[in-house]
Amino acid sequence: MSDLSSPARTAVEQCMALDTDESCLVVTDDERQPIGEALYDAARAVSDDVSIVRYPPGEQHGEEPPAPVAAAMADADVFLAPTTKSLSHTRARSEACAAGARGATLPGITEEVFTTGLDTDYEAIERHTRETCEQVADAEEVRVTAPNGTDISFYPGEREWLQDTGVVREAGGFSNLPAGETFVSPETVEGTYVVDGTMMPYGLLDGQELRFEVEDGFVTDISDDEVRAQVEAGAEQVGRDAYNLAELGIGTNVAVTELVGSVLLDEKAAGTVHIAIGDDAGIGGDTDAPLHLDGIVKEPTVYADGDEVGLPTPN
Repeated sequence: MSDLSSPARTAVEQCMALDTDESCLVVTDDERQPIGEALYDAARAVSDDVSIVRYPPGEQHGEEPPAPVAAAMADADVFLAPTTKSLSHTRARSEACAAGARGATLPGITEEVFTTGLDTDYEAIERHTRETCEQVADAEEVRVTAPNGTDISFYPGEREWLQDTGVVREAGGFSNLPAGETFVSPETVEGTYVVDGTMMPYGLLDGQELRFEVEDGFVTDISDDEVRAQVEAGAEQVGRDAYNLAELGIGTNVAVTELVGSVLLDEKAAGTVHIAIGDDAGIGGDTDAPLHLDGIVKEPTVYADGDEVGLPTPN
């Protein structure tokens, strides 16, 4: 078994800066319990007011946790959520932050990703993220092309570019861990994107390419049966909103030198972008959906109002 104590301390002490007089909640599930317990132990070494809750894994990324878990998140000063399915784009997470909790989700985290992704310099990640964000923040159009046939334009409108640096020090702050991206929920999107990196349910794609057509901010065609089935399942609950083009993200973690098949880590890789379908209510949009499906695009070129953006490159 990997030694989880060191990355757990990085998460608790460097990323979250847990103080001795703060409460901390660890939210985990049956499949991520060892990581949850490592975070609990690291937090317990700092504060006496530490709790851990565990529940069965959800069925879909973006699915709400049980109501008692959501209530506990909102009542904590700090929360850390290593779970099988992502809590990042849930009302529970956004309402906890609105209540003043600061937190980090670790969706789909594995012991390998936990150890690798948190053994890095988060001050450098913060710097690369801010420098990238500055290049796109005021653009009316952000266009992404790639050799695989991707050619898609995002129009943020009034929506703000956000930064996921991994350094969460202010009340209400939020990050993924491992971290490293700047991202936006655009008002509308037009074009085609081709995922050739990582996407659930496949993990790392080995020569496979998943093609998506987007019109007026909604995905209109999905080439892959498995991904299409996930979106159709969401549409049974919320209709067309399941097809919402939810996010453009630009990876800024220069410590990720190769994709490993984990969306959580791979979407942060410097030199990649990721594009997501479904929920965007937690990242500045207005769509509530029971899914948030990220796909990573390799070798992108990004343009902000026609000017090429200088993307960070892996170390």
